[in-house]
Amino acid sequence: LPHTHPHLFVRHCISVSLCPALNTAQTGSYSFAHTIENKSFLLDKLSYMAQKEKLQCLKDFHKDTLKPSPGKSPGTRPEDEAEGKPVQREKWNSKLDFILSVAGGFVGLGNVWRFPYLCYKNGGGAFLIPYFIFLFGGGLPVFFLEVALGQYTSEGGITCWEKLCPIFTGIGYASIVIVSLLNIYYIVILAWGLYYLFQCFQPELPWAKCKNPWNTDRCVEDTVRKNKTLMLAANITNFTSPVTEFWERNVLSISSGIDEIGEVKWDLALCLLGVWVICFFCIWKGVKSTGKVVYVTATFPFVMLIILLIRGVTLPGASEGIKFYLYPDLQRLKDPEVWIDAGTQIFFSYAICLGAMTSLGSYNKYKYNCYRDCLLLGGLNSGTSFVSGFAIFSVLGFMAQEQGVDIADVAESGPGLAFIAYPKAVSMMPLPTFWAILFFIMLLLLGLDSQFVEVEGQITSLVDLYPSFLRKGYRRELFIATVCSISYLLGLTMVTRGGMYVFQLFDYYAASGVCLLWVAFFECIAVAWVYGVDNFYDAIEDMIGYRPNPWMKWSWSLITPLLCVGCFVFSLVKYKPLTYNKVYEYPDWSIGVGWTLALASMICIPMVVVIKIIQSDGPFIEVKLFFLSPPRGSRLWQLRWEVLAPVQSTTVPRACLPSWPTPWTLTGTTA
Repeated sequence: LPHTHPHLFVRHCISVSLCPALNTAQTGSYSFAHTIENKSFLLDKLSYMAQKEKLQCLKDFHKDTLKPSPGKSPGTRPEDEAEGKPVQREKWNSKLDFILSVAGGFVGLGNVWRFPYLCYKNGGGAFLIPYFIFLFGGGLPVFFLEVALGQYTSEGGITCWEKLCPIFTGIGYASIVIVSLLNIYYIVILAWGLYYLFQCFQPELPWAKCKNPWNTDRCVEDTVRKNKTLMLAANITNFTSPVTEFWERNVLSISSGIDEIGEVKWDLALCLLGVWVICFFCIWKGVKSTGKVVYVTATFPFVMLIILLIRGVTLPGASEGIKFYLYPDLQRLKDPEVWIDAGTQIFFSYAICLGAMTSLGSYNKYKYNCYRDCLLLGGLNSGTSFVSGFAIFSVLGFMAQEQGVDIADVAESGPGLAFIAYPKAVSMMPLPTFWAILFFIMLLLLGLDSQFVEVEGQITSLVDLYPSFLRKGYRRELFIATVCSISYLLGLTMVTRGGMYVFQLFDYYAASGVCLLWVAFFECIAVAWVYGVDNFYDAIEDMIGYRPNPWMKWSWSLITPLLCVGCFVFSLVKYKPLTYNKVYEYPDWSIGVGWTLALASMICIPMVVVIKIIQSDGPFIEVKLFFLSPPRGSRLWQLRWEVLAPVQSTTVPRACLPSWPTPWTLTGTTA
């Protein structure tokens, strides 16, 4: 009976518990009937709660930290004010603060230097087919899930899972490990960009000529290289360009391998310190400072991108570059690597599975329409990637025409595009210094707002673990300074002579697509299959006033997990050991270090599951029900608290529980 008809079983228990009192009390028939009628009415009201009441019950619990007291900031609980505790949660001053922060967070360097290269490499316009499949089946749904989860719980990337589904708290810890490693090496790119920007303020760009101290005898300028007669006369075959030598011999001073780390390059170390200081002051006051800085860092790059786009498409040879960028090759869709690249690019470019989007969403007001803005921001992100391809490949087409080579010979991705291909292209333009300064300012701002948004997400998640301690006085600012200092010291390994090898090791393994796919899979499982996708839709409806399109919950329940599993498996099957410039092969010990970095995040999820179960007390069925948190309002949820022995849990709304005792708490013959 408890399993087949729980509501009848509960009704039976109530009647049994009432019998002794009714037998001993000398009441008339009217009093007896009135008592039974009241209890029956209460049971019906709780067992068949109206949808609106159920939503209100959920809101009262999950948003207990968001109930504002009169004259107090949202997030201040009355009991905290009475004890003199600090405000628990700040809020964005305006909707635009949130929109620009998210836009700055995921519109970054990957949109400019990774997507265009992947597009041309994987079949041009044909690459857009798997790209949009992963966008609507994985990227947008997970992005919206994380923002909505943060807004609903008003918690950072770790504690939101503790409140929603305790057994999957490891998702939050995995995200923190990934974003912490990402913050260490991503900012090194900004240090390189800052160094290039300083070098631009010279009478002549230092990478345009071969007359510098770092150049070798094999250095050949582009004007000489274009003249094949001079090349043959000089008998030069194994030559290098001045921009390549500037990058490898001056900026990096690169060693022969990762075994030879060498000394720290203090010019790069100072640049790295400079960008960390800027990052610190962008976030040290929380959303108050972040919400203001993004008005510059998130908007100015778009202005400069449009300027570079207009300049690029007006150059000779631009049409050939654009054709090379978009020309579709449908045969490439048969290659699994095309689909892997599309999936990993979506997860990279949307900055999901890092806890940052959850943290940014946690500063939203409860009734904020995050669904509408997530769709708009998704369109902005993908649109920026697509338009960036025109700006980049129009310039590459011009450079290929100037050098008399194929576009495939000059197309680069990653640091090769930002610090070799594009600087070489601007050195061939009129007013090269102006265009170089414009490009590297855009590069710095694109990377800077992504960096401090990710650091903000990291800090928010960690502070929410110990809010009563870290939100007092200047402890939060000191904590941010400590995190930034530790990250800077670890990042010094990447500004040594062998630092480029360390950088690539982190980039290839620590925040790889495999790690992001792993986290995204468990996020969808936790929300859709454990907490309950309909219950999460109830929460979203309570926040924004309507239920989102069903394709979101279809994606969370089925499409996104399947895409993640498929892409994850193919990534492992198609795995290739890391190389540098397709020539240098990393030693086995470094590959082991790389996989250790990857597993450091992935192992968090199963490890926390095991730890939660080991640390719990009571019968297995109680532990299982407690940690899996059945959907609130369902019969299973009522049965758990009305029939089984109660489990002390802060994740269950006590206000929604019935007031009568459970059978196991009754005494005497009645029990």
